[in-house]
Amino acid sequence: MKLYFSTSSPFVRKVNVCAIELGLDKKIERILTNPWVDNAGLLADNPLSKVPTLVTDDGMVIYDSPVICEYLDSLHNGDKLIPASGRERWEVLRLQALADGLTEAAVLRFLERSRDVTLRSADFEAKQKAAVQRALTYLEQQALGWGESLNVGVVAVACALGYLDFRFADEPWREACPALTGWFGKMMQRDSLATTLPKPMPA
Repeated sequence: MKLYFSTSSPFVRKVNVCAIELGLDKKIERILTNPWVDNAGLLADNPLSKVPTLVTDDGMVIYDSPVICEYLDSLHNGDKLIPASGRERWEVLRLQALADGLTEAAVLRFLERSRDVTLRSADFEAKQKAAVQRALTYLEQQALGWGESLNVGVVAVACALGYLDFRFADEPWREACPALTGWFGKMMQRDSLATTLPKPMPA
């Protein structure tokens, strides 16, 4: 398999964490890609020019991160990151959607901050920041119930929090979220998360 990736994408990180947890990491060839620069290979496989994009061994192209994670989860017979059916499945997928939504709001806010100051919208940035804060408040209420469970939902949450640390270190979230902080600290002891910390793309 081939994975178009960037070193800073929280959605790529989610895929990488899942691949490591599922024992599939070494079966993936990684292609470092800047999605903001025209890249013939990525554009040929994904007209949206987004990472992560996965090309399977039989040439099928899969995107975006929730679909890639579900595909990877279908390649093994061990404990699944996405329950097969029932209420638990929908709760896990809902948690992933919430965490991805938090991440998307944080990414949009970071991109807005990166624009020329004359082009920035304070209202737009405030709206994204408020969405992040509401999601954190909800996750704080849920965190004690997760225990040591591992599924695609909690992986997505961990990657979302890691992205906040990476891009918004000047706005600490931990003080208002003690339960989430304790849970996140334990999650970060897993090799899959400790070895996939986000970092800026090389120049």
